[in-house]
Amino acid sequence: MPHDNREAGQKTGSIDLSAWRSRAAKFETEIAKAVIGQERVIRLLTIALFARGHVLLEGDVGVGKTTLLRAAARAVGGAYERIEGTIDLMPGDLVYHTYLAEDGRPRVDEGPVLRAGEDLAIFFFNEINRARPQVHSLLLRLMAERSVTAFNREFRFPHLVVFADRNRVEREETFELPAAARDRFLMEISIDTPADADTRRQLAFNTRFHDGDSLIASIEEGILAYDKLNDVGRAIQTEIKTSDTLERYVVNLWQAVRNPAEAGIEIPGVDTARLVAAGASPRGLSYLVRAARVAAWLDGRTMAVPEDIRSVFFETMAHRIFFEPVYELRRDRIARELVDALFETVPVP
Repeated sequence: MPHDNREAGQKTGSIDLSAWRSRAAKFETEIAKAVIGQERVIRLLTIALFARGHVLLEGDVGVGKTTLLRAAARAVGGAYERIEGTIDLMPGDLVYHTYLAEDGRPRVDEGPVLRAGEDLAIFFFNEINRARPQVHSLLLRLMAERSVTAFNREFRFPHLVVFADRNRVEREETFELPAAARDRFLMEISIDTPADADTRRQLAFNTRFHDGDSLIASIEEGILAYDKLNDVGRAIQTEIKTSDTLERYVVNLWQAVRNPAEAGIEIPGVDTARLVAAGASPRGLSYLVRAARVAAWLDGRTMAVPEDIRSVFFETMAHRIFFEPVYELRRDRIARELVDALFETVPVP
């Protein structure tokens, strides 16, 4: 399929996508000041924001997950709220909290989800896997519908994106996210310690990276104008086209990942006929295409190409593929091998 390399700079209604792409580049530059050596992670986070999807970061302790999400929240602008995942956290803690006032009488105030009202742009759930399943259920409603019911009324959050993180080391007093909750995240992004020696040296010896609050304060606020992102996201999805050839390619990938053995995919030590239990839903496929269109737009094209699909496939689809229990404990390795084999097996148009 020929590439369309025309500049994606047309105005869609009142949205100047060329100007917004410049804002996106500035956003990435600002975030890179706080989180060095993570260019791909920053690009994926940018794609998720313009695709209007929620993001889950996973990685070891101390690799910069929280710093990255805090920096992104500052650069997006709007109201930002945060809650810590703990084993004793209850669903009500997200929407209200009770306390004794100075006069000794009980009081009820709005919690972190409700406090900013419709201006809530980023809700950050730190260490989400430490929270109970009951909390995940409320979060699922918030992510799926951008609304919650409390105090006998419905609260809506039209500009909301949920950021969450979890570390992959500790397993005690943690709860695995249910499939429905994971499926609501547009992307699950892994963040690892930078391999580059110079970057590691800076992180260890440059005192700029030792004070997280000062680092975040150095990020320019409101680069992306949170209350405009929904309109920009819709304009991107309208402006960036897909060809019949690309659409067939995506459907072929979808079919192969659901039935890898039938597609001829082989993974050492894995019976691919018994590997996939469920997943790769139509919702996941639509998220994949949404993300790919944003990737194409960020690269200045008006048409998505196979490289755009491949560049976001793992982060948008792998967490939606559920393996049989015998393979689930080896998920990280097998998922990567499955996607690599998928790209090698399904012909690129």
